[in-house]
Amino acid sequence: MVVLNKIYTRTGDDGTTALGSGRRVAKYDLRVECYGTLDETNAAIGLARLHTRQSLPVLDAMLARIQNDLFDLGADLCFPDETRDARGRLQVTDAQVERIESEIDTLNGELQPLRSFVLPGGTPAASFLHLARTVSRRAERLMVALASRPDEPVGDAALRYINRLSDFLFVAARFANNKGKADVTWVPGKNR
Repeated sequence: MVVLNKIYTRTGDDGTTALGSGRRVAKYDLRVECYGTLDETNAAIGLARLHTRQSLPVLDAMLARIQNDLFDLGADLCFPDETRDARGRLQVTDAQVERIESEIDTLNGELQPLRSFVLPGGTPAASFLHLARTVSRRAERLMVALASRPDEPVGDAALRYINRLSDFLFVAARFANNKGKADVTWVPGKNR
């Protein structure tokens, strides 16, 4: 269980933060950038949920699970390589990846077929889901960059999860746009 009695500790006043192992790194460390960007993704999903709670309860329940998963993913990433195999360490699992894939399939099965690229927009929920999608793509790019470093492993399930998340958010945005009927589509060359 997490207990936070004091919010400020002053330990980061020197521009460093602690990883899960306790090792201190610069606040701009790529690993910290990764889980910080996951936090941004989570916040954007929270905004979307302001518009899904009442009108789209099935989607809202999926988004609630994803918000929790993003904290799992952040916990997974906050441990550097020297603690990679520590017992009891929280890691994203294959089951979480499989669940998000299943939810993508469930939502996508109800959508109108795509006939053009979709522009971010439509309903407020869809707009915020598109925002969350773009932030999750940035998190994925950062995680892949981190994983490419020789001494900075990132779990395979974590990489698969973040890749699927942007797919989920795209499909969820279309679902929130009246199952694709209210999608805003790209018209190539429209404003020439």
